[in-house]
Amino acid sequence: MNATDTSRKILDAVEANFDAQLATTRDFVAIPSIRGAEGPCQDMIGDLLRQRDYEVDDWHIDVDDLKDLRGFGPIEHDFSKARTVVGTYRPSSNGGKSLILQGHCDVVPTGPLDMWETPPFSPVVKEGRMYGRGACDMKSGTIGALYALDAIKAAGLKPTARIHFQSVIEEESTGVGALSTLQRGYRADACFIPEPTGGKMVRSQVGVIWFRLRVRGFPVHVFEAGSGSNAITAAYHLIHALEKLEAEWNERAKSDVHFKALTHPINFNPGIIKGGDWASSVPAWCDVDCRIAILPGWSVADCQNEILACVSAAARDHRFLSNNPPSVEWSGFLSEGYELKDSAAPEAAFGKAFTAVYGGAVQDLVFTALTDTRFYGLNYNIPSLCFGASGAAMHGFNEYVDLDSLRKSTKATALFIAEWCGVEKA
Repeated sequence: MNATDTSRKILDAVEANFDAQLATTRDFVAIPSIRGAEGPCQDMIGDLLRQRDYEVDDWHIDVDDLKDLRGFGPIEHDFSKARTVVGTYRPSSNGGKSLILQGHCDVVPTGPLDMWETPPFSPVVKEGRMYGRGACDMKSGTIGALYALDAIKAAGLKPTARIHFQSVIEEESTGVGALSTLQRGYRADACFIPEPTGGKMVRSQVGVIWFRLRVRGFPVHVFEAGSGSNAITAAYHLIHALEKLEAEWNERAKSDVHFKALTHPINFNPGIIKGGDWASSVPAWCDVDCRIAILPGWSVADCQNEILACVSAAARDHRFLSNNPPSVEWSGFLSEGYELKDSAAPEAAFGKAFTAVYGGAVQDLVFTALTDTRFYGLNYNIPSLCFGASGAAMHGFNEYVDLDSLRKSTKATALFIAEWCGVEKA
């Protein structure tokens, strides 16, 4: 069987199984796997892998095993049920290069349900799209990778290299799920993560720091508000200072080889605010959870110090905070940026797959969000490719994945696996 015949059989198999792929994706999206509740998703993945005769490793994540590793971010919620699931395919003969295929099953909260057109965990297919929380980011990609492997088998072939299919949690808040696979000892010659990239290859991505501002005020009855100090308005004083830091970092980004092409790659977001106890009392407290991006090559520790210095300087310029300084807590991501490099071999293999499906050459994406690729590239020099389907409204209302783009990305993934890992007749 020549290479053209092999590719055609694999592509035909993806096409033939696409309805089944969508049905599995719909079932996966229907599971409300927000942070701390990913267990049923991991159960489903474990079952799917066992049905396909993969060697399944399903374990509880022990934070103490990870806390000293590069890229670890602090965990604040109940982690007692946190699990990672890895399915391993071991070839009968070794003729290709090993591969990690990884997807995350955790999703972000939905927000007010009445602002969705359809229920977020009752996925709907209409007008060539699948709607639902996680449909785009990134449950469709995870199931797509599994069905890419199925297509190779359906074509009468089997890979000639070891493959680890990894389902992880915590991608949306710390990344410790991916980190746990490395701590467990899983390695490969390359990693491929099918995040929704719009049919482009992530060339460079930001890192992210999460932190919480804890501001304290002086409570009084609102009729004498001038004698107290409002912690909520004081928090806004700090937010405005951090917006100036954001502007400074965006100026710095203009010298980055990749991010200089973007007008505003560094985004600061005060994402959660809680404070006060009574509408007629000047609030005594305010906590603000924040996110800010950093660029590849920037030191997380240095950026943390800049955040602390910014908050400290702003506090000194405030009537109450100057004598009652706020505190800063690190509340999640402490993640470096990552640039894909030293990756000529897997990129060449993927380039062939891309051309066969899409035509032409794959374009680069300079990404102002982050993915788990960083752990493999930065911690163990495993070239980590990130490519996937198109969609919209990730982290927003009415999230969807475009199904034609998913079909194409699944085909490209299958051909890449065959090219990189090698295949032989089953």
